[in-house]
Order: sequence, then structure tokens, then C-alpha cells
Amino acid sequence: MLTTLIVSQVISWIVILVLGVAMLALARQVGVLHMRVAPAGALTTAGGPKVGATAPAIPARTIDGAAVTVGGAAPGAALRLLMFVSATCPLCKNLIPMAKSFARDERVQLVFVGDDSEQVQRGMIEAHGLSGYQFINGPDVGQAFEVGKLPYAVLLDADGVILSKGLVNSREHLESLVIAHEMGVRSVQDYIKGMKAELA
Repeated sequence: MLTTLIVSQVISWIVILVLGVAMLALARQVGVLHMRVAPAGALTTAGGPKVGATAPAIPARTIDGAAVTVGGAAPGAALRLLMFVSATCPLCKNLIPMAKSFARDERVQLVFVGDDSEQVQRGMIEAHGLSGYQFINGPDVGQAFEVGKLPYAVLLDADGVILSKGLVNSREHLESLVIAHEMGVRSVQDYIKGMKAELA
């Protein structure tokens, strides 16, 4: 009887140890899986001024005719988010309300940039409630930042330094621009690549 009890306890401890090892292995695999399916964040592109560089100061006009400078230093200003959008881009239409909410929550100055006829742009401003935001219309800003696809965003600080940039199509992507800046990396993708390299 005593022998049976001892054997039973030994087997129980062996099972507990095996389960503990299995749990540790499972926890590691969950971590690896999390890194593989982690959000990519805003997709950075090779063209245009690099992250960490000072954005060019581009003289421009809002759609209402006010003279403004896009990029360059703006002492005392908050973070500035340039949102490149188009009335013919379905993703842009979905992203505009998210960008407005994001800018409000993060206390970021939001500037919309487009390149279309004034009539089309005014229709988009009316449809999406953008009358309270600066809206730059023309090709100069997009060409300076070498924007090829939309929607595209560039985050600038008060000194005009490009903190992060990339193609965005969700609020998560917009948030990744600020997260990349706070983490001191060029993009969320760079951070994830570094983490994957450490796990390999």
C-alpha cells in the first residue's frame, strides 16, 4: 500500500514537471507567434526626406488662399501631422474621421494635403467636416515628400524634423507613427525586425 502511494506521488510529480516544461515552451511559442503577427504599423517608403532629417520648408496656400509654410521649423508648435489624401481614394475617406479623432486625442496639429481641382477638394472638405483644418491643395508638398500612394502621413516636430512617416490605412497605423517616435526608432517595422533578429 505504501509502495503504491509513493509510486503514485512520484508519477504525479513527474507529470507536474512535464506540464511545467510544456507551459514554458508554449509561452515561448506564443511570444514568437505574437512577433510574427504583430501589427506592421505605417509602411515606410524609401523616397522623400528621411526620418530624422529636417523637412523642407515649402511655401504653400490653403484652399482658402492663406499663405502657409509646410515643413520647416514652427517654434512653439505641437507635433504636426501631414495627411495626404484624395477625394477619389476610398481608403482616404475611411481614414479621415480616424485622423481627426487621433489628432484630437494625441493633441497633434492636423494638416490635410491634396492635389485636385478646387471644386473637388471643397466637396471633400464639406463631406468630411474639414473646414476647421488647414487644407493645402496643389502638387508642391506631395512632390517635396515624394508621396506616390495614398493615404500617406508625415509626423513632424516643432523643429521640422521628420519623426516618422508612411502609408497609413487605419488608426493603428496612425498611432504607430507616434509610437515609433516615442520608441526612438525609424518605424515600427524596424523595431519588429530587431525583435525577430533577437529571437532567431
